[in-house]
Amino acid sequence: MIFYFSGTGNTRWAARTLAERTGERLLSIPGELRERHAYQLADGERIGFCFPVHGWQPPHIVREFIRCMDIRNAEGHYCYAVATCGDNIGLTMELLGKELRLCGLRLDSVFSLIMPESYVCLPFMYTDTPEREREKIAQAAVDLDAYARLIVERKAGEVHTQRGAAPWFLSHVIGAYFNKQMITDRKFTVDADRCIHCGRCQQACPTGDVSLNDLRLPQWRHDGSCTCCLSCYHHCPVHAINYGRITRRRGQYFFRNEE
Repeated sequence: MIFYFSGTGNTRWAARTLAERTGERLLSIPGELRERHAYQLADGERIGFCFPVHGWQPPHIVREFIRCMDIRNAEGHYCYAVATCGDNIGLTMELLGKELRLCGLRLDSVFSLIMPESYVCLPFMYTDTPEREREKIAQAAVDLDAYARLIVERKAGEVHTQRGAAPWFLSHVIGAYFNKQMITDRKFTVDADRCIHCGRCQQACPTGDVSLNDLRLPQWRHDGSCTCCLSCYHHCPVHAINYGRITRRRGQYFFRNEE
């Protein structure tokens, strides 16, 4: 089985591709977290985790899911993880491995997949140019094909990750601050005069954090369910949603083959 979380579609594409190649179940982490199922693995079934990197760490929704996950017969089953990122992942896989060991799982192989950038809420963060988007997606398809072959063959000890310079600092200093202080929906706003009331933001939100008020304007729940994946921002067809002031002049991106 493959557990996945995706905001703007990069990871969903990767997870669906792996599900097709392995013939195994594809399960969305937000939905599974709400239902709280217990899992029984079939003979020889692999356990995969696919997610985007958030601040050089696994997203908090992925960590929360792992902490309450109930897999009854995981011992001896091949376990792997694929993290999508715009550039590098720091010590994301090491942090994930610690979470998994607490529930009796051990990562056999880990992979990172560079995809188009979607985080735009810091002064130095921008979406990629259309040309760079195409280059990244084309290379990601090649890399994912290679990873899929290793996963199908249950190759252990495979580490294909871009950790970046100073990975400890990225994950434990910058990433720790980012995930503690900047994962919030309280900075999202909507330009009411631009909004066309289409509901795309509500449909795109993977955690159900966005709803529409009586005027069919988006509103955020402020209940801790937001992962700050920016899916609502990127899917708005008229750029009416912003995160603070900084995104008003930033680009938008989502993986369009996953619409």
